Amino acid sequence: MKAFSELTAREILAVAIASEEEDARIYMTFADDLRERYPASAKIFDEMADDETGHRRRLLEIYEARFGPKLPPIRREDVKGFLKRRPVWLTSNLPLDTIRKEAEAMEFQAARYYQRAAEQTTDVDIRKLLGDLAEVEQSHETHAHELGAEYLTTDVREEEDHTRHRMFVLQYVQPGLAGLMDGSVSTLAPLFAAAFATHHNWQTFLVGLAASIGAGISMGFAEALSDDGSLTGRGSPWLRGGICGLMTTVGGLGHTLPYLVPDSLQNAFWIATGIAGVVVFFELWAIAWVRARYMDTPFLQAVFQIVLGGAIVLGVGILIGGA
Repeated sequence: MKAFSELTAREILAVAIASEEEDARIYMTFADDLRERYPASAKIFDEMADDETGHRRRLLEIYEARFGPKLPPIRREDVKGFLKRRPVWLTSNLPLDTIRKEAEAMEFQAARYYQRAAEQTTDVDIRKLLGDLAEVEQSHETHAHELGAEYLTTDVREEEDHTRHRMFVLQYVQPGLAGLMDGSVSTLAPLFAAAFATHHNWQTFLVGLAASIGAGISMGFAEALSDDGSLTGRGSPWLRGGICGLMTTVGGLGHTLPYLVPDSLQNAFWIATGIAGVVVFFELWAIAWVRARYMDTPFLQAVFQIVLGGAIVLGVGILIGGA
């Protein structure tokens, strides 16, 4: 990599041209990604892409006047000091806030580059152009707010807020809830069957731990492989799978951990089982609350469905363990 102080005026302009071209493509990608979900915000990024294209033309004009039509093959990745950015624009259905933060970072980095480049070059015309572009990049945040005032009316903001909430539910709440339900309910039968079959806390804990981790791995892969998010807009499959798998494991461990009560204590089995029963009660009510809060399910209906299902599974485990 080349140090910034070693760049010639020709290379400074070449890096700036390549950067403006890349930033324009990134903003167009953001706009395309947002167009269906947030059409007003997509227009803002369309405008910002047009701005970057205009900057590139100005830079090309002065470059061709000074150095001719051939650009040296140098990009910002070849220069020391540039911030390494994650290529988030390669991911579909990004949250709107993530895209806006990435755009802010891009504008800040561009402004810093133009400031330093203007200080380094001795060509008056190039120095003036780079200084002007630095001011433009610094003002882009204000420009974005101006565009927001134009496109993001009150009704549009309410619609985008509704869409953002819907995407949050699809990408985070649904897989997390599915995992929590599976982990909290499906592990009840093997855990309490082992408990009442052995009356030993440590063996019961091992069964619960294995059931929780196994269910978490299974649910995680099932969620990740069921939908790549390209059509449903549910986001990264591995993120959803990770959330689902983690919540499945957490749901199972909640009523497994009480069986860490040492077997040496008097009535250790009944103490652990009593604590586990209380944990199960709160787990099922928490699931019912989440369903009522985010899935538009009436609370009493959610309670009836979840608590009844959990009680049946719990009863099955106890019956089998006591047989």
